[in-house]
Formats: sequence, structure tokens, C-alpha cells
Amino acid sequence: MERKLRMGMVGGGKDAFIGAVHRIAAFMDGKIELVCGAFSVDPEISKESGRELFVAQDRVYPDYKTMIEKESQLPEGQRMDFLTIVTPNFLHFEPAKLAMENGFDVVVEKPMTVSLEEALALQEVVQRTGRTLCLTHTYSGYPMVKQAKAMIREGHLGKVRKIVVEYPQGWLSRLSEREGNAGAAWRADPKRSGKSLVMGDIGTHAAHLAEYVSGLRITELCADLTTFVEGRLLDDDGSVLLRFENGAKGVLMASQISAGEENAVRIRIYGEKGGLEWANEDPNNLIVKMLDQPRQLYRTGNAYAAPYTLSSFATHNTRIPAGHPEGLLESFANIYRNFALTVSAKRKGETPSPEALDFPTVDDGVRGMAFIDTVVKNNESNEKWTKFVL
Repeated sequence: MERKLRMGMVGGGKDAFIGAVHRIAAFMDGKIELVCGAFSVDPEISKESGRELFVAQDRVYPDYKTMIEKESQLPEGQRMDFLTIVTPNFLHFEPAKLAMENGFDVVVEKPMTVSLEEALALQEVVQRTGRTLCLTHTYSGYPMVKQAKAMIREGHLGKVRKIVVEYPQGWLSRLSEREGNAGAAWRADPKRSGKSLVMGDIGTHAAHLAEYVSGLRITELCADLTTFVEGRLLDDDGSVLLRFENGAKGVLMASQISAGEENAVRIRIYGEKGGLEWANEDPNNLIVKMLDQPRQLYRTGNAYAAPYTLSSFATHNTRIPAGHPEGLLESFANIYRNFALTVSAKRKGETPSPEALDFPTVDDGVRGMAFIDTVVKNNESNEKWTKFVL
């Protein structure tokens, strides 16, 4: 019998921004329900969060280890099906590993871990257990991002030559980690976030978007990291030159001290025959610029006639008619829905559709950690180019 997937959550308690985003996204398509959680390292906050979320009190746990142990002992018809992890980076690896080794699938925030070694270890656990791990690289969930990927895959631009991706923010232009901002405090702490602030927090988004849309892998890079805010322990700005496997060249900029910027993610890709551009602040639009043709504007939800028909990957991830904005929450929900469709199909012994399988996995998580490692290594060395470590 068809039923909703049952979700457990680690982190994401009262007043946690990203936990609320995950829950809204998970519930949007009616395929997932929240049944248990260890919502905070403080057991009382965890219990209070559970009450506010209408989770049965006997399934609000003091910590993730207790939750995974107790849930694994419940009958199949009651226990959670998967675990969502929305904690700071240093608390991703252990609960993900333990969950998969106890038979549960996993959704985890990016970056996947705090080190490449942990990421490779999680990849081995996925391969050994056969579980599904989903990594929430949100921007890959937008319909027009998927349309851009499909157009490049189908050869509309010809051979890709140039990739320019940027992610400027301004929220860390001051020493916010010492001014009571909890989100800034753990992100700027190398023990809790890893070896890079800007590349771990947002640079991995930009690198994943470049590889996802282009279909090409980064092979070498040349990086320049800077800590502009005095007293900060990690970098807050970075520029990276990229080389891709087909000979394409790229530029990646990630900055958290670009004062006045919000989340201005933008990608431009140029091939032999034309280019395209997508921006997070105008996500329903995909601009296509072909040689010797007027500039074209593709928009989410439109039933264009051939040869401008939107791809099945774009339409599969569109919920509402053209002209209505679909933003971050819908993009996040697309990742959850595709994950749910994949897990449900596997549970029934069926093969998920290509559209359902189109979400970031453990392999993307490994590449994200390798990107951070390689950027930091190159920045600290005297060599111009460093080969991508995978």
C-alpha cells in the first residue's frame, strides 16, 4: 500500500532557520511526514520543539544516537524511513553513517562533512549498505537550472568553452560571529565548519552548480582566498580560476563580505554557438543568447512549441502555472520530492525515473569536499595550478 515516507530529524529545533526550511520543503508534496527527532543538543529544547511540531513525546529523543537505536527497534510499520540532518558541519558525518548502517536513508545539509576523509568514508558506507543519501544543493532544484542543463546536454550551445559562476553575500561584512549571531559563530569556527568558511559555506554551491549545469568536471584550479574582516579565523572571500575536463575554462567567485548583496547566485555558460544565463534573484527566467539570433527568454511553466519545448526535467520540477514565482522553498521541495520518489521506488523494487533520480548524492558531496581541499591547498602553495584531488 502506498504511504508517506516517515522522516526523523537531527537538529532544526526552535528558531533554527534551516530546519524550518527543510520541513516546509519535505511536506510540500504530501509524500513525507515527520515522526521523530533529536532537535537540539539541549534535551529540553528538543522536547519543546517536538511539542510545537506535534511529534509524539516518546519519539522526541535527547540525542541522535538514542534516536537511531530506538527507531531501529520499532516495527517496520512505525519506525522512520530516513533521517534528515540539519546540524552544523561537524555533526553531519556520525549521524549519517550510523543511520545508514542501521538501515535508514539520509538527507544531509551541505557541505556533506568537515573533511574529504569523512566524505570518502560516507561514500563507502553508501556503497556498502545500498542506502540512498541526498545532499541539499538547493540551486540545482530550480526548473530553469534543469532546463539549462538539458539544453547543454542536448548540444544547443555546442562545445562549452567558458563557465562563470558567482555567489556574493554581504552578511559577514562585520565580525558577526562575535556579535551574538549563532549562524555566523559556528560557520567561522574551523572546529565546527572545516578548513574554509567562504568555500565551505557557499563556494561549494557555486562549484556544484558549475558542474551540474555544464555536465563537466573540474580538473584543475588556481585559488586566491582572503580574510578581510580583522579577527576572523577563516577566509571570507575567494576567487578561483577553473579548468574543466573538455578544455573549458571557468571563473568562480564566492564572497561573504560583498556588502549589500543578499544571495546573488548567478551562472553564465558559453559554448561555440551561444550562451545562457541564470540568476537566483530572478529564478523563473533563463536567458539564452545565440549567435546571430535575438536574445531569448525561457520562463518556468510555459508550454512552448517545438523547438522551444521545455525539457521533461524542467516540467517535472514545476508545480504552478506560468507567471507565478517558484523560489527557494519550491527548489528545496523538488530535491525532497525526487529523493522521496527514488526511495519509494526502490522500496517497491522498481527503477526510479531519470527525473526522480535527478538530485545531488554522496558523490556530489565527495566532490564538494575535494573542491574545498583543493582550493585551500592551492591557496597555501606557491604553485599556479593544482590538480583536482579526485
